[in-house]
Formats: sequence, structure tokens, C-alpha cells
Amino acid sequence: MCPKKQSVTIQDVAKAAGVSVSTVSRVLNGKVDVSSVTQEHIEETIQQLGYTSNLAARSMRSKRNHLVGLIMPDIAYPFAWEVMKGVNRAIAESEYDLLVYTRGDVRKYGTAAHEQQIVSLLNGSITDGLLIVAPVSEEFFSNAPIVSVDHLAVRPGYPSVHSTNYEGALEAVRYLLSLGHRRIGFISGRQELISSNRRFQAYHDALAEAGISLDQNLIAPGDYTTATGYTYAKQLLNLPQPPSAIFAANDQSAMGVYQAAQEMNLRIPEDLSLVGFDNIPEAAYLNLTTVDQFIAEMGYQAAKILFRLIEGETLETKIQQLPTQLVIRGSCQVLLSERASAS
Repeated sequence: MCPKKQSVTIQDVAKAAGVSVSTVSRVLNGKVDVSSVTQEHIEETIQQLGYTSNLAARSMRSKRNHLVGLIMPDIAYPFAWEVMKGVNRAIAESEYDLLVYTRGDVRKYGTAAHEQQIVSLLNGSITDGLLIVAPVSEEFFSNAPIVSVDHLAVRPGYPSVHSTNYEGALEAVRYLLSLGHRRIGFISGRQELISSNRRFQAYHDALAEAGISLDQNLIAPGDYTTATGYTYAKQLLNLPQPPSAIFAANDQSAMGVYQAAQEMNLRIPEDLSLVGFDNIPEAAYLNLTTVDQFIAEMGYQAAKILFRLIEGETLETKIQQLPTQLVIRGSCQVLLSERASAS
């Protein structure tokens, strides 16, 4: 049996370098009262032994780790990857490092109590500040700064970055209406998310503008996943009077619509027009018309705001909104007269 490898301690470094533990500690904490020769010798010893100091302990001494945290509900989804791309760009431009924490599944421990627990564990001890994606909590008990991306609360007690969800969805539905569609299905997102609710409100208001009454049969309660988009697309498309167009609350749901349409031998856009929301990279491959909410830019801006807060700066505004943009591709077409009359 191989002997168990012990982690290298600060005492091991001091012994190998022939100095006191306090001298090693002073080098680790950037003190200037250690000679350059001794400092170089200790640093070489640290590298040779592979010693890494405890982040939490260093924070207690120096009050700064130059480390920020990113809490994600699930990193397996394109939205999460796009947020991380933006955060990564900000990290590359800064002196901070990044620690990513995830629950692995948005439905696992997705509670305010669990979020509070993770914030208490990380913020102000291991990390100098936290970025949280789609947090449930309206408030966090933390002395270190917190910034959210796509918050759930109507009035969060922390700075947040999100897109103009209502305006983006309104433009999407108006576009379908301009093509002659009147029976427009809607697959929503997670019900607890402000973004999902605003997109539904825009769907409702755009139809009302056009003098079209809301048909509950055309509304499906999705959750921003491809699987649910697929399930509800089949439900909508099997109605006695199916929709001629579907507005999916995000691109992943729209991907599910593509799958359902293919199984039912329906062509997009000839038999069904489709619009998504997000403009993830996969949308371009599918030639999907969608609303770009510049997710990576949201992550980038949120990180920049967090850096400012860590440095003690005051924000001009707590909430930052990024404008959306309709990206027209090939998944929609004008409703033909015979289909319009059948609808």
C-alpha cells in the first residue's frame, strides 16, 4: 500500500527554507520588511514543495484574496456558458481570479435558504465578492458585495444586471403579427423568474394591441428547457386548431419545438414559424429568429460592477439593463392566405 501523501504546511516551508514560520507568513502576506534575498529563497522553496496557503486564513490576515465567486444554478446550459464567457473576459482584464460554484441542477436546492448558506460560506472569507445568476433570495446577509445576473426578485436588495425582457419579447411577437400570424403559441420560462413573467406580459400586450383575445389553449407553462419545449410544442401542434407560429421564451425551448416539428413532419418556416429568445450560439446553426439579450455582455458588466464595489466605489444606479435586439433569420415567413383562413 502506498503511503498517504500529506499536504505541505507552512511549517514545512519554514523548515526547508531555514527561516521562521513568521517570516514565511510575512512573505505570503506581501510584507516589505523581509530582505529581497530571503523573499526569493522562500518563494523558490514554496514552488519546490508545492505549498498553497489556505485562502480563508489568508483573507483573515490580509482582508483581500483577489478572488471572486460565481454561483450558477446549472452550468450545463448555454445561458450559463454565455454568462461565464462574459465573466471570464472581465476576469482576464482584472487582477482577480474566479471560483465557480454550482448546484448542478436548477431544481436541486434552488431555495433562498440554500443560497444564503452558500453566500455565508464563500463571501467575505474565501471570496471578496460574489456574482449570482438568477438568485431566489431578495436579500443576502453579507458584508462583502454581491451582484446578480437575471434576478428573480422585483426589487432586489443588491445590484443586478438584466436585459429589457419586456421590450425584446414585444418586438418578437409584433414581428410575427406583421407576418400575418394570429394564432401564436407561447411556451413560457420558469414561472418564478422575472424575465419569464415579463416575456409573457409582452406576449399578452402585443396580442391585445392587435385586437386578439388571449387563448389559454395556446399558452404552455415551460421551464426554459429543451425537453419541456418539446413536450409542449407537441401539445400545441396537436390542437384541433394549432398555432401557425410559436414564440418560445428562450432558445432552448425553441430547440424542443424544432424536435417536435420534425417528428410531426412539419417544416419550419413553411408549416410553422418560430421565434426564440437569447441568441445562444446554437440559434445561428438552426437559422432561428430570436431576440439577442447579449448574455455574455451581462456577465461582463456584472463582473465589472462587482470589481467596483470591492474597491469601495459607489454605483450611480443599482439596476443595469442591457437593450435587446431582434435577430431575423430563416425560421419565420409570411402566413399564406389559405393557412390564414384555416386559422
